[in-house]
Amino acid sequence: MIDGKRVQTLYLDEEDQSLVVLDQTLLPGEIRYRHLRDAASVADAIGRLCVRGAPAIGVAAALGLYASAWTFRNEDDFAARLQEAAATIEAARPTAVNLSWAVARMRRAVQGLSGAQACLDALKAEAKRMYEEDRETNRRIGRFGAALLEDGFGVATHCNAGRLATVDFGTALAPLYEAKEQGKRLRVYVDETRPLLQGARLTAFELLASGLDVTLQCDGMAASAMQQGLVQAVLVGADRIAANGDTANKIGTLPLAICARHFGVPFYVCAPFSTIDQACADGSHIPVEERDGSEITDLWYAKPMAPKGVKTRNPAFDVTPAGLISALVTERGVLYPPFDLRTRG
Repeated sequence: MIDGKRVQTLYLDEEDQSLVVLDQTLLPGEIRYRHLRDAASVADAIGRLCVRGAPAIGVAAALGLYASAWTFRNEDDFAARLQEAAATIEAARPTAVNLSWAVARMRRAVQGLSGAQACLDALKAEAKRMYEEDRETNRRIGRFGAALLEDGFGVATHCNAGRLATVDFGTALAPLYEAKEQGKRLRVYVDETRPLLQGARLTAFELLASGLDVTLQCDGMAASAMQQGLVQAVLVGADRIAANGDTANKIGTLPLAICARHFGVPFYVCAPFSTIDQACADGSHIPVEERDGSEITDLWYAKPMAPKGVKTRNPAFDVTPAGLISALVTERGVLYPPFDLRTRG
Protein backbone atom coordinates (compact mmCIF):
# COMPACT_ATOMS: atom_id res chain seq x y z
CA MET A 1 0.00 0.00 0.00
CA ILE A 2 1.37 3.41 -1.01
CA ASP A 3 -0.60 6.46 0.20
CA GLY A 4 -3.54 4.16 0.89
CA LYS A 5 -3.49 2.63 -2.60
CA ARG A 6 -2.43 -0.89 -3.51
CA VAL A 7 0.59 -0.82 -5.81
CA GLN A 8 1.02 -3.94 -7.95
CA THR A 9 4.35 -4.84 -9.48
CA LEU A 10 2.77 -6.55 -12.49
CA TYR A 11 -0.48 -8.13 -13.61
CA LEU A 12 -2.41 -9.27 -16.66
CA ASP A 13 -4.98 -6.82 -18.01
CA GLU A 14 -7.87 -9.12 -18.88
CA GLU A 15 -9.53 -6.52 -21.11
CA ASP A 16 -6.77 -6.08 -23.66
CA GLN A 17 -4.68 -9.14 -22.69
CA SER A 18 -1.57 -7.04 -22.06
CA LEU A 19 1.13 -7.39 -19.44
CA VAL A 20 0.99 -4.37 -17.14
CA VAL A 21 4.17 -3.49 -15.22
CA LEU A 22 4.94 -0.77 -12.72
CA ASP A 23 7.79 1.25 -14.25
CA GLN A 24 10.33 1.03 -11.44
CA THR A 25 12.80 3.32 -13.20
CA LEU A 26 10.54 6.22 -12.18
CA LEU A 27 10.23 5.35 -8.49
CA PRO A 28 9.96 6.83 -5.95
CA GLY A 29 8.98 10.06 -7.66
CA GLU A 30 6.30 8.76 -10.00
CA ILE A 31 3.97 5.76 -10.13
CA ARG A 32 3.30 4.85 -13.76
CA TYR A 33 2.16 1.59 -15.33
CA ARG A 34 3.15 0.40 -18.80
CA HIS A 35 1.05 -1.92 -20.97
CA LEU A 36 3.24 -4.38 -22.89
CA ARG A 37 1.81 -6.32 -25.80
CA ASP A 38 4.75 -7.82 -27.72
CA ALA A 39 7.94 -9.71 -27.00
CA ALA A 40 10.22 -6.82 -27.92
CA SER A 41 8.56 -4.46 -25.44
CA VAL A 42 8.60 -7.13 -22.72
CA ALA A 43 12.31 -7.79 -23.29
CA ASP A 44 12.99 -4.04 -23.32
CA ALA A 45 11.14 -3.54 -20.03
CA ILE A 46 13.16 -6.33 -18.41
CA GLY A 47 16.44 -5.08 -19.88
CA ARG A 48 15.83 -1.47 -18.78
CA LEU A 49 14.74 -2.59 -15.29
CA CYS A 50 11.19 -1.31 -15.61
CA VAL A 51 10.42 -4.69 -14.09
CA ARG A 52 13.21 -6.30 -12.05
CA GLY A 53 13.89 -8.83 -9.33
CA ALA A 54 14.32 -12.49 -10.21
CA PRO A 55 10.81 -13.72 -9.27
CA ALA A 56 9.09 -10.74 -10.94
CA ILE A 57 11.19 -11.19 -14.07
CA GLY A 58 10.09 -14.82 -14.31
CA VAL A 59 6.38 -14.07 -13.95
CA ALA A 60 6.68 -11.07 -16.29
CA ALA A 61 8.28 -13.32 -18.89
CA ALA A 62 5.41 -15.79 -18.62
CA LEU A 63 2.62 -13.22 -18.77
CA GLY A 64 4.52 -11.29 -21.44
CA LEU A 65 4.86 -14.35 -23.65
CA TYR A 66 1.12 -14.95 -23.41
CA ALA A 67 0.36 -11.28 -24.18
CA SER A 68 2.69 -11.42 -27.16
CA ALA A 69 1.11 -14.62 -28.47
CA TRP A 70 -2.31 -12.98 -28.24
CA THR A 71 -1.25 -10.32 -30.75
CA PHE A 72 -0.42 -12.85 -33.49
CA ARG A 73 -3.04 -15.48 -32.61
CA ASN A 74 -4.62 -15.24 -36.07
CA GLU A 75 -1.39 -15.57 -38.04
CA ASP A 76 -0.66 -18.70 -40.07
CA ASP A 77 2.87 -18.93 -38.66
CA PHE A 78 1.71 -18.81 -35.03
CA ALA A 79 3.94 -21.66 -33.83
CA ALA A 80 7.09 -20.18 -35.35
CA ARG A 81 6.32 -16.72 -34.02
CA LEU A 82 5.70 -18.12 -30.56
CA GLN A 83 9.15 -19.67 -30.49
CA GLU A 84 10.67 -16.43 -31.76
CA ALA A 85 8.89 -14.45 -29.05
CA ALA A 86 10.06 -16.87 -26.37
CA ALA A 87 13.66 -16.53 -27.54
CA THR A 88 13.44 -12.72 -27.55
CA ILE A 89 12.15 -12.56 -23.99
CA GLU A 90 14.56 -15.20 -22.70
CA ALA A 91 17.56 -13.20 -23.98
CA ALA A 92 16.60 -10.00 -22.14
CA ARG A 93 18.99 -10.53 -19.19
CA PRO A 94 21.56 -13.31 -18.63
CA THR A 95 22.00 -13.69 -14.87
CA ALA A 96 18.54 -14.21 -13.36
CA VAL A 97 17.78 -17.91 -13.84
CA ASN A 98 14.07 -17.33 -13.22
CA LEU A 99 13.83 -15.80 -16.69
CA SER A 100 14.92 -18.92 -18.56
CA TRP A 101 13.08 -21.10 -16.03
CA ALA A 102 9.80 -19.31 -16.72
CA VAL A 103 10.19 -19.43 -20.50
CA ALA A 104 11.00 -23.13 -20.30
CA ARG A 105 7.80 -23.75 -18.32
CA MET A 106 5.77 -21.87 -20.90
CA ARG A 107 7.33 -23.88 -23.72
CA ARG A 108 6.46 -27.11 -21.93
CA ALA A 109 2.90 -25.91 -21.44
CA VAL A 110 2.27 -25.89 -25.20
CA GLN A 111 4.35 -28.93 -26.08
CA GLY A 112 2.32 -31.31 -28.19
CA LEU A 113 -0.58 -28.89 -28.66
CA SER A 114 -1.90 -27.83 -32.06
CA GLY A 115 -3.88 -24.76 -32.92
CA ALA A 116 -3.43 -21.19 -31.68
CA GLN A 117 -6.41 -21.22 -29.31
CA ALA A 118 -5.31 -24.35 -27.50
CA CYS A 119 -1.83 -22.86 -27.09
CA LEU A 120 -3.21 -19.55 -25.87
CA ASP A 121 -5.37 -21.26 -23.28
CA ALA A 122 -2.41 -23.28 -22.03
CA LEU A 123 -0.09 -20.26 -21.95
CA LYS A 124 -2.55 -18.15 -20.00
CA ALA A 125 -3.27 -20.91 -17.50
CA GLU A 126 0.42 -21.60 -16.91
CA ALA A 127 1.29 -17.92 -16.51
CA LYS A 128 -1.52 -17.41 -14.00
CA ARG A 129 -0.41 -20.52 -12.14
CA MET A 130 3.11 -19.10 -11.85
CA TYR A 131 1.68 -15.80 -10.61
CA GLU A 132 -0.21 -17.49 -7.77
CA GLU A 133 2.68 -19.81 -6.98
CA ASP A 134 4.96 -16.81 -6.51
CA ARG A 135 2.52 -15.21 -4.09
CA GLU A 136 2.35 -18.37 -1.93
CA THR A 137 6.11 -18.98 -2.21
CA ASN A 138 6.84 -15.52 -0.87
CA ARG A 139 4.51 -15.98 2.08
CA ARG A 140 6.21 -19.24 3.00
CA ILE A 141 9.68 -17.68 2.73
CA GLY A 142 8.43 -14.93 5.01
CA ARG A 143 7.23 -17.37 7.65
CA PHE A 144 10.45 -19.41 7.64
CA GLY A 145 12.64 -16.30 7.62
CA ALA A 146 10.76 -14.49 10.38
CA ALA A 147 11.54 -17.37 12.74
CA LEU A 148 15.22 -16.41 12.43
CA LEU A 149 14.60 -12.83 13.60
CA GLU A 150 14.18 -11.86 17.23
CA ASP A 151 12.30 -8.89 18.59
CA GLY A 152 14.59 -5.85 18.64
CA PHE A 153 16.95 -7.10 15.90
CA GLY A 154 18.71 -4.75 13.54
CA VAL A 155 18.54 -6.22 10.02
CA ALA A 156 20.64 -5.14 7.04
CA THR A 157 19.61 -5.68 3.44
CA HIS A 158 20.98 -4.87 -0.01
CA CYS A 159 19.19 -3.97 -3.25
CA ASN A 160 15.45 -4.72 -3.45
CA ALA A 161 13.95 -8.16 -2.91
CA GLY A 162 10.55 -7.10 -1.64
CA ARG A 163 7.08 -6.49 -3.01
CA LEU A 164 8.55 -4.63 -5.98
CA ALA A 165 10.75 -7.58 -6.98
CA THR A 166 7.99 -10.19 -6.85
CA VAL A 167 4.28 -10.60 -7.41
CA ASP A 168 3.67 -9.74 -3.76
CA PHE A 169 5.35 -9.68 -0.33
CA GLY A 170 8.91 -10.33 -1.51
CA THR A 171 11.72 -12.76 -0.76
CA ALA A 172 14.43 -11.13 1.36
CA LEU A 173 11.96 -8.56 2.69
CA ALA A 174 9.20 -11.11 3.28
CA PRO A 175 10.57 -12.09 6.73
CA LEU A 176 10.46 -8.42 7.72
CA TYR A 177 6.81 -8.09 6.74
CA GLU A 178 5.94 -11.37 8.45
CA ALA A 179 7.85 -10.40 11.60
CA LYS A 180 5.99 -7.09 11.71
CA GLU A 181 2.67 -8.94 11.47
CA GLN A 182 3.83 -11.08 14.41
CA GLY A 183 4.47 -7.95 16.47
CA LYS A 184 8.27 -8.08 16.38
CA ARG A 185 10.00 -4.71 16.41
CA LEU A 186 12.87 -4.53 13.94
CA ARG A 187 15.25 -1.84 12.72
CA VAL A 188 16.12 -2.17 9.04
CA TYR A 189 19.37 -0.79 7.60
CA VAL A 190 19.01 -0.41 3.85
CA ASP A 191 22.08 -0.12 1.62
CA GLU A 192 21.51 2.47 -1.12
CA THR A 193 22.83 -0.05 -3.71
CA ARG A 194 24.98 1.78 -6.21
CA PRO A 195 24.90 2.47 -9.08
CA LEU A 196 21.12 2.20 -9.70
CA LEU A 197 20.08 2.89 -6.09
CA GLN A 198 17.50 0.12 -5.83
CA GLY A 199 17.88 0.20 -2.06
CA ALA A 200 17.32 3.94 -1.80
CA ARG A 201 14.64 4.24 -4.48
CA LEU A 202 12.77 0.97 -3.98
CA THR A 203 13.48 -0.83 -0.70
CA ALA A 204 13.40 2.29 1.48
CA PHE A 205 10.28 3.38 -0.43
CA GLU A 206 8.29 0.20 0.16
CA LEU A 207 9.45 -0.46 3.73
CA LEU A 208 8.71 3.08 4.82
CA ALA A 209 5.26 2.91 3.21
CA SER A 210 4.65 -0.35 5.11
CA GLY A 211 5.42 1.21 8.47
CA LEU A 212 8.79 -0.38 9.25
CA ASP A 213 11.64 1.39 11.06
CA VAL A 214 14.00 2.15 8.15
CA THR A 215 17.47 3.72 8.04
CA LEU A 216 19.10 4.34 4.66
CA GLN A 217 22.88 4.12 4.42
CA CYS A 218 25.53 4.26 1.72
CA ASP A 219 26.87 0.83 0.74
CA GLY A 220 30.24 1.55 2.34
CA MET A 221 28.60 2.23 5.72
CA ALA A 222 27.36 -1.32 6.31
CA ALA A 223 30.61 -2.54 7.88
CA SER A 224 30.64 0.19 10.51
CA ALA A 225 26.99 -0.54 11.36
CA MET A 226 27.98 -4.14 12.09
CA GLN A 227 31.06 -3.05 14.01
CA GLN A 228 28.89 -0.84 16.23
CA GLY A 229 26.50 -3.72 16.98
CA LEU A 230 23.55 -2.23 15.12
CA VAL A 231 23.00 -5.28 12.91
CA GLN A 232 22.11 -8.78 14.15
CA ALA A 233 21.17 -10.35 10.80
CA VAL A 234 21.56 -9.75 7.06
CA LEU A 235 18.83 -10.67 4.57
CA VAL A 236 19.46 -10.61 0.81
CA GLY A 237 17.79 -12.09 -2.24
CA ALA A 238 19.33 -14.00 -5.13
CA ASP A 239 19.21 -13.98 -8.90
CA ARG A 240 20.83 -17.39 -9.31
CA ILE A 241 22.03 -20.02 -6.84
CA ALA A 242 24.50 -22.65 -8.03
CA ALA A 243 24.23 -26.29 -7.01
CA ASN A 244 26.93 -25.85 -4.35
CA GLY A 245 25.20 -22.82 -2.81
CA ASP A 246 27.28 -20.05 -4.41
CA THR A 247 24.87 -17.17 -4.93
CA ALA A 248 24.67 -14.36 -7.47
CA ASN A 249 22.97 -11.22 -6.25
CA LYS A 250 23.19 -7.48 -6.85
CA ILE A 251 26.70 -6.08 -6.95
CA GLY A 252 27.80 -5.18 -3.42
CA THR A 253 26.36 -8.31 -1.83
CA LEU A 254 29.76 -10.04 -1.62
CA PRO A 255 31.44 -7.36 0.54
CA LEU A 256 28.36 -7.34 2.77
CA ALA A 257 28.75 -11.11 3.26
CA ILE A 258 32.47 -10.76 4.00
CA CYS A 259 31.75 -8.08 6.61
CA ALA A 260 29.01 -10.20 8.16
CA ARG A 261 31.37 -13.14 8.53
CA HIS A 262 34.06 -10.93 10.07
CA PHE A 263 31.68 -9.48 12.66
CA GLY A 264 29.83 -12.73 13.36
CA VAL A 265 26.50 -11.61 11.90
CA PRO A 266 24.31 -14.33 10.28
CA PHE A 267 24.00 -13.86 6.53
CA TYR A 268 20.77 -15.28 5.08
CA VAL A 269 19.89 -15.64 1.40
CA CYS A 270 16.12 -15.71 0.82
CA ALA A 271 14.99 -17.10 -2.51
CA PRO A 272 12.51 -19.52 -4.10
CA PHE A 273 13.62 -22.93 -5.33
CA SER A 274 13.17 -21.70 -8.90
CA THR A 275 16.29 -19.55 -8.36
CA ILE A 276 18.44 -22.66 -7.84
CA ASP A 277 20.22 -23.67 -11.03
CA GLN A 278 20.98 -27.34 -10.48
CA ALA A 279 22.84 -27.50 -13.80
CA CYS A 280 25.30 -24.86 -12.60
CA ALA A 281 27.99 -26.55 -10.52
CA ASP A 282 29.32 -23.43 -8.77
CA GLY A 283 29.50 -19.68 -8.94
CA SER A 284 32.28 -19.60 -11.53
CA HIS A 285 29.73 -20.78 -14.10
CA ILE A 286 27.16 -18.06 -13.38
CA PRO A 287 27.08 -15.47 -16.21
CA VAL A 288 27.35 -11.93 -14.83
CA GLU A 289 25.69 -9.15 -16.75
CA GLU A 290 27.93 -6.16 -17.55
CA ARG A 291 25.91 -2.95 -17.87
CA ASP A 292 26.70 0.36 -19.56
CA GLY A 293 29.33 2.42 -17.78
CA SER A 294 27.20 5.55 -18.06
CA GLU A 295 25.23 4.25 -15.06
CA ILE A 296 28.34 5.05 -13.01
CA THR A 297 29.54 8.21 -14.73
CA ASP A 298 26.43 10.13 -15.82
CA LEU A 299 23.19 8.74 -14.47
CA TRP A 300 21.99 10.80 -11.52
CA TYR A 301 23.11 14.37 -12.06
CA ALA A 302 22.68 17.01 -14.76
CA LYS A 303 26.45 17.09 -15.15
CA PRO A 304 28.86 14.13 -15.38
CA MET A 305 29.87 12.47 -12.10
CA ALA A 306 33.30 11.38 -13.40
CA PRO A 307 35.96 12.78 -15.74
CA LYS A 308 35.34 12.28 -19.43
CA GLY A 309 37.19 9.29 -20.88
CA VAL A 310 37.64 7.36 -17.62
CA LYS A 311 37.30 3.62 -18.02
CA THR A 312 34.47 1.93 -16.17
CA ARG A 313 33.62 -1.47 -14.79
CA ASN A 314 29.93 -2.07 -14.17
CA PRO A 315 28.98 -5.69 -13.38
CA ALA A 316 25.36 -5.86 -12.27
CA PHE A 317 25.98 -8.80 -9.91
CA ASP A 318 28.64 -10.45 -7.81
CA VAL A 319 28.86 -14.01 -6.54
CA THR A 320 28.95 -14.80 -2.82
CA PRO A 321 30.67 -18.13 -2.04
CA ALA A 322 28.53 -20.67 -0.21
CA GLY A 323 31.01 -20.64 2.69
CA LEU A 324 29.91 -17.12 3.62
CA ILE A 325 26.19 -17.98 3.68
CA SER A 326 24.65 -18.94 7.03
CA ALA A 327 21.50 -20.42 5.48
CA LEU A 328 19.24 -20.39 2.44
CA VAL A 329 15.65 -19.50 3.28
CA THR A 330 13.29 -21.07 0.75
CA GLU A 331 9.58 -21.82 0.52
CA ARG A 332 10.43 -25.40 1.54
CA GLY A 333 12.28 -24.45 4.68
CA VAL A 334 15.67 -23.22 5.88
CA LEU A 335 18.67 -25.01 4.36
CA TYR A 336 21.97 -24.97 6.23
CA PRO A 337 25.48 -25.68 4.89
CA PRO A 338 27.08 -27.66 3.54
CA PHE A 339 24.84 -27.15 0.52
CA ASP A 340 24.34 -29.80 -2.13
CA LEU A 341 21.40 -28.60 -4.18
CA ARG A 342 21.85 -31.04 -7.07
CA THR A 343 19.60 -33.61 -5.43
CA ARG A 344 16.89 -31.22 -4.26
CA GLY A 345 13.68 -31.90 -6.15
